[in-house]
Order: sequence, then structure tokens, then C-alpha cells
Amino acid sequence: MNALVKTISQLLATCVLINVAQAADLTGDWKSEFDTQIGPQKYTFTLKQDGDKVAGKAVAEVAGQKRDVELKDVKLAGDTLTFFETFKFQENEIRIDYTGKIVGDEIKLTRKVGDFATEEIVAKRGKDAPVAAKSPAPGEGRGRRGGGPIVIGPDDKAAFPAAPVGFDKSRENIGHGKVETVEYDSKTVGNKRKMLVYTPPGYATTTSYPVLYLLHGIGGDETEWHKKGAPDVILDNLYADQKLVPMIVVMPNGRAQPNDRAEGDVFRQAPAFATFEQDLLKDLIPFIDSHYPTKPGRENRALAGLSMGGGQSLNFGLGNLDTFVWVGGFSSAPNTRPPADLVPDADAAKKLKLLWISCGDQDGLIGISQGVHKYLKENGVPHIWHVDSGAHTFPVWKNDLYLFSQLLFR
Repeated sequence: MNALVKTISQLLATCVLINVAQAADLTGDWKSEFDTQIGPQKYTFTLKQDGDKVAGKAVAEVAGQKRDVELKDVKLAGDTLTFFETFKFQENEIRIDYTGKIVGDEIKLTRKVGDFATEEIVAKRGKDAPVAAKSPAPGEGRGRRGGGPIVIGPDDKAAFPAAPVGFDKSRENIGHGKVETVEYDSKTVGNKRKMLVYTPPGYATTTSYPVLYLLHGIGGDETEWHKKGAPDVILDNLYADQKLVPMIVVMPNGRAQPNDRAEGDVFRQAPAFATFEQDLLKDLIPFIDSHYPTKPGRENRALAGLSMGGGQSLNFGLGNLDTFVWVGGFSSAPNTRPPADLVPDADAAKKLKLLWISCGDQDGLIGISQGVHKYLKENGVPHIWHVDSGAHTFPVWKNDLYLFSQLLFR
């Protein structure tokens, strides 16, 4: 009996070794198609194995645009494959880590994109590429994003109660504002650009109004807030409850380049989001001031946005204190400048009427906002630090707008 058991054990061990060896035979092309927050992507991984050493490269395709990818630090341990790639995002180098299990002619990979997202994908040997389960679009229930663990400290709590149920639902028998698409000439970009402009209930050209400039995220455009964030509904309801100072709200396109649509690899369009600072200051604001009855001066301008737009708002608002004194960053993205660069002069920043920093407690990007809050607190810069319940999603940003807007222009 002992001899039989020993023989069976040896056979099983041999089978396991054969399976691992077969699984680890990686030389060839492996193809994958998967949905991401910037749209469908296709990857062809080309791997070459020599014993226990593996080298590789890839070709990535987004919206018909291809780029060559260098696979770095490729390692194979049994049936586990790991490697990473990098690409430039603003002034930062974003790292994408892959960890995969080899099962026959498939590699089941976890793909972690910096602090932005974690995705489960499948790469298949040869021609047929499986399609992974569709990931939610940005702001549509993706859940907790990104890389490292979220650490919630004593300061990380809500500064205000959440908005009441129904705050973002249209109500009958109240006044309603108007949302229209407006074009303006951008000398910065060299063509006409579009924005959405919300004017409040009872708007009249004989009355002067302050202006809130409200910015979108990396995967959006001038329509993102209106389509997903219901700003007109939220503000209409607040006006009906007499909780707002009447204001004009401008929702521009923060991607300042000739083709400013949210298409292709939007991460590679990051420089256009930085260029928008000049478009905003030199083209957009002068257009609004010359075509709408606006109140003059920095005291009557606010700037806020979500994710990429949150980073822009902090960068541009704190960098132009002669233009804005009401600034809000909602779940600000890695384009946010380091805190010491954001606020080189604490005394100057103290002249702001409102500096709002907020994020969801399940958002993988919360570390960025936590770092800004910590620096502001240490340097005695007055601000509001509001941690909401939620992830990197529109329910959080709707609540931000509901709370932030009520504090403006008072």
C-alpha cells in the first residue's frame, strides 16, 4: 500500500510539473481586448521565453491610435507572470503594473494603472482575443480606484451633512434656469471652442452676476457635468429653497487643443489640460465678461472642478489669486501640483474667500487631497476639508456641488 501511495504521489507531482512547464511556455503573441475608463483598448503582448527568463514588448491601441510599449522587469515564477509599463501623464510618469496567472492558452491579468484604476483582463495566445467584462465608465459606479491602501485619519471626515434625498431630482412648480451651448474664439488654441452656460431662474441682462467656472474630468468635455452631474437641476432646487446667491455657471472644455473631443488615449492629451490655463484667462473669461452681465473683479469669480478638473482648479485658482478668490477641488487628480508649489506664499493664499478640498473616503486618489489638506493646515491657510462617503463617482461630485455652491459669493 505504501508503495502504491508513493507511486501515485510521484505521478501527481509529475503532472503538476508538466502543467506548470506547459503553462510557462510563453513565447509568442498574446492578445487582449478590454474596456477602460478611457474607452476600449487592444493589446498585443509579444513574449519570448528562454528558460526561466522572459522578455517582452507590446502594441497598444486606443480608438485606432497605436503606441509601442516596453514591458519592464518581466518575471516568471511558476505560473505567475509579472511586469510593468510606464507612460507620461502631465509631468508625472504613470506606472501600469500587471500580475497574471497562466492557465493553458490564457493569462488572467490584474492591470493596475497608477492610482487611477484596477482592471481584470485576459490575454489569449494567438488570434482570438477574449473581451473582458465591461468596466463602468468614469463616474458610473466603478467603485474604489487605484493602487495603495486608503488610510482614513482623524481629520478625514465630513465637514457638512450630505445633501437631502432628491436634491438632484427635477421639481415641478419652481423656476428653472437655462443651459445653452456657446462658442467663443480661442486665440490660445487657434479655433472656435464650445462651452455650456447656465443662467439662473429669473436671469435678466439688467442685473449683474458673479460667475462659477465648473470643470470636467479627463474623460469628459464641456457636456460631462450637464449629462452626468445634473448641475442645472441641483442649482434650480437650491434657488427654489433660497439657498443660493444668483450666479452664472460656465462649463468649458478643459482640453485646450484643436481636437478637444474626449477620444483616443485621453491620458496622452494631458498637456492640453495644462494649456487650458491660458485659454481660460486670456480667451474664455474675457468672452464671458463681454457677452454676459457679470460683476467685475476677483471677488466675483469662482473656479471648481472634479478629478482632472479639480487639479486644474487648484493649480489655476491658487496660481492666479488676482483672478479667483473662491476655489474648489473635488477628488483632485494627479495633475495637481505638489502642495508647496500650489501654495508658495501662505499669506497670499489666506486672502481667498473660500478654499474647498474634498474627496470620497473610498477614492484611491484621496491621498492627493489629504496631502493638500495637511500642507494647508500646517501652514495656517484657512480651508474646508470635506470627506464624503463614496468613491471616484458622480454621486460624490454632485454632493460637492450642492455644498460648495451654497458658500459662494457671500
